[in-house]
Amino acid sequence: MTTVYPYPTLVGKIDVTVRQASIDGVPLQLSLVSQRERVVAFHQVERDDWVEGLLELEVSVPNDELADGPWAGVTCVAVLTEGATNTRVVSRLQRTRGEKHWRGEVRIRRSEHVARAVLDVSVVGSYAGVDGRIIGASDTPWVIDFLARTATRQRETEIVEEDFRDGPREWLRPFKEAPWFIDTTGDVPTILLNTSFEGFTGLLNGARGPLEKAAAGLVAAQIAGEVWAAMFHAALGDLEQDEHGTPHLPGGWRESVLRAMLPDVLPGRPIADALAEAYGRRKEGAGWAELLPRIQYAASRRAQVPKNLTSAIRAVTRAQEGPVR
Repeated sequence: MTTVYPYPTLVGKIDVTVRQASIDGVPLQLSLVSQRERVVAFHQVERDDWVEGLLELEVSVPNDELADGPWAGVTCVAVLTEGATNTRVVSRLQRTRGEKHWRGEVRIRRSEHVARAVLDVSVVGSYAGVDGRIIGASDTPWVIDFLARTATRQRETEIVEEDFRDGPREWLRPFKEAPWFIDTTGDVPTILLNTSFEGFTGLLNGARGPLEKAAAGLVAAQIAGEVWAAMFHAALGDLEQDEHGTPHLPGGWRESVLRAMLPDVLPGRPIADALAEAYGRRKEGAGWAELLPRIQYAASRRAQVPKNLTSAIRAVTRAQEGPVR
């Protein structure tokens, strides 16, 4: 998903390496840190009573571009987030004189996480007298998984380009006028993009100018919002109950989606209580209609629709105002 900034940003790559991971001072095995998948699997340590994890990071940035660029006061920060718990931890990295890399530590408190956290790195600086500009970010975030037994990046969604009109999947032909279709019936949710919808996949894959990029980002956010909403409804409709009628989290991607969205749908409640409340409203119907806007809001928030809409509005405004002289 492309984000457009109203100021110069870095073109070069920002690469993040986790050099070491430890729990309560004890180093993890290297097999639990996958540099290729960019995943740290904490669950394999086979103990739940650990208190604090520590990640040692090394970050490479385009130093020549930074030196020649218009930015000042440049620094580098690591941001650890988990939507399910609204946790956000910012750690400042350091670089000594003559060093090419930024280095630092990220502390992870087990009590602040439930499933998966995401670790991003941003380069921040001043531009045109305004501090705190994000001028670059890592392309691929690290996943810190507290439930996985292997350090592999699970597929959360599958994206497939398909000709709805004349393609081999005949069941898609009734939807030939739709730009995309979301299928949540399989082991992995699938987003089907309609290549017969004129200009659609070209916009998503090949946007070039600021306006095109802003439009592509907005469309991608709209798709992502619908995906989150569809996955939430599918997950909530696939719960199993115990002998007392209490619903339980279903596992797999359905569990991840429910854990991520329930705090926004029914804020301030433990996951188990929110799950039972949402399930009960859906099953009985009472209060379900009141919950639908909350689900839409949660999906929109996860898809970053407001952020992408703001970028699109700014891009259109700048285009209307013309080039700055």
